Amino acid sequence: MIELSNIVKRYMMGEEEILALNGVDLHVGRNEYVALTGPSGSGKSTLMNLIGCLDTPSEGRYVLNGRDTSTMNDNELARVRNQEIGFVFQSFHLLPRMTVLQNVMQPLVYRGVPSAERVRLATEALRQVGLGDRLGHRPNQLSGGQRQRVAVARALVGKPSILLADEPTGNLDSKTSAEIMALFDELHRQGQTVVVVTHEPGIAAHCQRTIRVSDGRIVQDTGKPNPSAVSA
Repeated sequence: MIELSNIVKRYMMGEEEILALNGVDLHVGRNEYVALTGPSGSGKSTLMNLIGCLDTPSEGRYVLNGRDTSTMNDNELARVRNQEIGFVFQSFHLLPRMTVLQNVMQPLVYRGVPSAERVRLATEALRQVGLGDRLGHRPNQLSGGQRQRVAVARALVGKPSILLADEPTGNLDSKTSAEIMALFDELHRQGQTVVVVTHEPGIAAHCQRTIRVSDGRIVQDTGKPNPSAVSA
């Protein structure tokens, strides 16, 4: 599903070159449930951006579901994001003037899916996350947990290969966070591949595999121990 081979990512900050990722190798299979962790500045966010096709490597190869994304241009990457990846963000990113149903339908608009089919698929996704009775509500009429469920439904509506969640419980209280993680647990049981980016050990504990990044390298992988990893 996800195959990263010898990934290097460099940025220029003024005249200084920043090495954000330094030789990362990572394979994630279908229906895995993975936590991506690491301190601020570790390269975790850069790795997430590469997995999500929001950025491209300086060196190395990234194959997503059989497609080599490493040399794609911006338009090609946008199509891959729309077709293969469902994003869930900490801040929900819902459109306030649209109903719940309209928000969830948005990714299908970009795909050119006919209106009736958009309604059917979005309704199905909202029922899947327990919000089948909230289709006509607007985001400001929902709790934080309900808004995040809408965001999950929007991520799922295109039936993506990967659900990529970036700090999905960061704006939620502990009870609501547990409910959202229970939803991810259930989606995984149903066959969804899930990658959760988090700095919280309790959130990572829900996942079956934890990958820890430090100084631009993978230093721990509970699914596949890295013999060259340093202790962290």
